[in-house]
Amino acid sequence: MSYFDAASSAPLHPVARQALLASLDEGWADPARLYREGRRARMLLDAAREAAAEEVGCRPDELTFTSSGTRAVHTGMAGALAGRRRVGRHLIVSAVEHSSVLHSAEEWEAAGGEVTAVAVDRAGAVAVGVYEAAVRPDTALACLQSANHEVGTEQPVAEVAEVCRAAGVPLLVDAAQSLGWAAVAGPWSLLAASAHKWGGPSGVGLLAVRKGVRFAVQGPVDERESGRAAGFENLPAIVAAAASLRAVRAEAAQEAERLRELTERIRARVPQLVTDVEVVGDPVRRLPGVVTFSCLYVDGETLLHELDRAGFSVSSGSSCTSSTLTPSHVLKAMGVLSEGNVRVSLPVGTPAEEVDRFLSVLPGAVATVREKLGAPVPVTVREKDALVVNALGKRCPIPVIELAKVIGDVQVGATVRVLSDDEAARLDIPAWCEMRGQEYMGEEPAEKGTAYLIRRLS
Repeated sequence: MSYFDAASSAPLHPVARQALLASLDEGWADPARLYREGRRARMLLDAAREAAAEEVGCRPDELTFTSSGTRAVHTGMAGALAGRRRVGRHLIVSAVEHSSVLHSAEEWEAAGGEVTAVAVDRAGAVAVGVYEAAVRPDTALACLQSANHEVGTEQPVAEVAEVCRAAGVPLLVDAAQSLGWAAVAGPWSLLAASAHKWGGPSGVGLLAVRKGVRFAVQGPVDERESGRAAGFENLPAIVAAAASLRAVRAEAAQEAERLRELTERIRARVPQLVTDVEVVGDPVRRLPGVVTFSCLYVDGETLLHELDRAGFSVSSGSSCTSSTLTPSHVLKAMGVLSEGNVRVSLPVGTPAEEVDRFLSVLPGAVATVREKLGAPVPVTVREKDALVVNALGKRCPIPVIELAKVIGDVQVGATVRVLSDDEAARLDIPAWCEMRGQEYMGEEPAEKGTAYLIRRLS
């Protein structure tokens, strides 16, 4: 079985395993106690903090260990917003942030705050000028991920951090996907990360808060971790997290070059091997091991099952999955195709032979799924000068399949009207038009669902 979902959680690094086992014997005592076992535990904790801080690029006393990356984000955002409540209640996020950031933003808005979501381009990146325009005198905090977890696009964090510094606004960076590859550049103010993303154990997050940042801890406070993470430290996991971060960073440059070659091979070969595919994300400014593509006329969940049976573990941002009926917020914000979406994220050490095997298996898997979905016959009627496709009650990707079947039945310049009550159609029909060179004319209310208008151009 080939595990190609490292962006969700990387396999435990050998150094992490060794450090975890060793510290189980040495680091079980309370590091706050003054007796010998406590002093030994404190030495391990201090050494782990110094090692992690060096890789993050901050002072050890600016770094807090939390119970997860999500907890680090929530704590960082809540503390920074509370610390600057006299400045204002305006929060800036990008439209493609991790759900942990967006959930905090939703809670802030529900409590009376104001949130601006900065749009991204079709590659998934924010424009520095657009981000700068969102900054206001009452902005309390800005957030921007270092790299996207679904499509791999790297954000212009250093440039945005300079903009925020000039405006006196702290910038929180979610560095979960990138910290294992490199320190985050620029004058950021707060940084959050998660150990299981770089091969450390789960249940360990990092929160760095620069000196001088106004920060007010929310909730009950105790004496541990500068009051920012209550409860007894999971010292063996913390030691393993710091040790593995140092280990992966030592080999990052060489491994990044190798993985980039493999993902470039996937990006180039997939459109050659499979028809009607859109490879998404920035082709240059991207994480080394992540590549994402979407396949027209494919049910994402079924495709994942086909690839699983072939021995590949991948993930998807498609709306056609058992866990959601709406498209990924990332793909939606980018305006790209969501149906049949596949994210391949290669872990450190992935053999080139396994990538080649994946490329040999993929065309057959897609063809199998498309064949299964080829049975539905579009229900069409003529309505004045438009052909109407009734796809009500049918889920992704059936509405797009039925559109594709009838577009050739109308004259160039004529219109097809697709009726759909599937939220994914709002994203996938315009994306289909973009890929196929047809004109998407917009949507209008219908008696049931929504009517999507498409003009045939070729």
